[in-house]
Amino acid sequence: MAERYSSFKVGGRRWLWQRITAAFLVAVLAFHFFLLHFVNHADEVTFGMSQGRMQELTYFSLMILFLLTATFHGVNGVYNALVNQGLSGTQETAVKAVLGVASIVLIVQGVRTALAWAGGVPI
Repeated sequence: MAERYSSFKVGGRRWLWQRITAAFLVAVLAFHFFLLHFVNHADEVTFGMSQGRMQELTYFSLMILFLLTATFHGVNGVYNALVNQGLSGTQETAVKAVLGVASIVLIVQGVRTALAWAGGVPI
């Protein structure tokens, strides 16, 4: 029988959060496809319509939550894939730091863009 091989610790929270964020991302993507491909066809969507949606607190909050969830899910997945490939020691610490900084930059720029799109703050 194959041996269990994963960088996730048995009973660890990162494993659980990876699954929870995956489920959330699938649900939000389903909402996106329904909204932009069935309710409104993609060729009918304008910048003004998108800006109008971003000005609604519910939609804006969902997009910010999507940004945070996707960032965590992606960075956690990349980190664990690298650890599964044998990354350890100083290299692991460096990759963790780079991924952490990249996450912060992505989130800050994503929030700035969302605020500008909602008419709150210019980019």
